[in-house]
Amino acid sequence: MPSTVLTHTFEIAAPPKEVFAHLAEPLNYVGLSPLLVAVRDVRGSGGAVTYTAVERFRLLGFLRYDNILDVTLVAVPDGLPHSAEVSGEVRSPGRVRMDYLFAIDRHEVGSVVTDTLCLRTPPGLLRFAASQAGAVQQARARILTGRMARPA
Repeated sequence: MPSTVLTHTFEIAAPPKEVFAHLAEPLNYVGLSPLLVAVRDVRGSGGAVTYTAVERFRLLGFLRYDNILDVTLVAVPDGLPHSAEVSGEVRSPGRVRMDYLFAIDRHEVGSVVTDTLCLRTPPGLLRFAASQAGAVQQARARILTGRMARPA
């Protein structure tokens, strides 16, 4: 299966503990990834959960396609308050697979987050899937930074 790795590192003005708590909660992913419109059927506890997510695509401005995703999320707070990790896998119809890792480390501004995506697709889909995933990755950094911003 063709594959690629996308990595984006960004700073957030919040401590690792707060960033970790936000990323460890499946419901917080709605809107965090601009295409993600729903999270349901959350199962599990103790830092490892599975759930169903709905990714919505708009076609021609008026047609809608809901892509149903099976997601695992593993939250490892072992290094808190200095570092932590949230990782997992997304399984999409059409055999598109993505492993993800948010490495959260203490930084002078609060935290630095390294968002790594390992994408695998059937032949012919990698370029499209990587462009979509990369755009979501960039938007997620902006949205998460905004959510974690402290009031002045």
